[in-house]
Amino acid sequence: MADSLSVHEALIWVMVTTSASDHAMSARELDLIGGIVAGLPAFEGFSGPVGPIADACVAHLADTDGLDAILDRVAAALTPALRETAYALAVEVAAIDGMARQNELAFLEMIADRFDLQKLTVGAIEFSARVRYRRAS
Repeated sequence: MADSLSVHEALIWVMVTTSASDHAMSARELDLIGGIVAGLPAFEGFSGPVGPIADACVAHLADTDGLDAILDRVAAALTPALRETAYALAVEVAAIDGMARQNELAFLEMIADRFDLQKLTVGAIEFSARVRYRRAS
């Protein structure tokens, strides 16, 4: 079995995989990931560059069972509460471009299923993102 992920690596892998799920990692998404890592309490104590962690994640996406293996490793690294946090971070990345694409939505559904998140929790997280990223016009 592959080496286990730290909690910080697991959270970064969720965001990177969400960004890559539509086959186009935008600059806005990458900037958002950097800002999240720099500013959220879940990343307290993390020091080091995000780039090598993101690169390792992307390399695993190319594997035959890449997505399933990534989700297994991430789930193993996170407590149930941090699985909710991971889902919220994935939703943030999907929402930053103003509209989640079909591949991103499918990946979010995979995360919610794999992490056994309650529908009410998922709905609340998604609603919160829609409200935050709603345009004035």
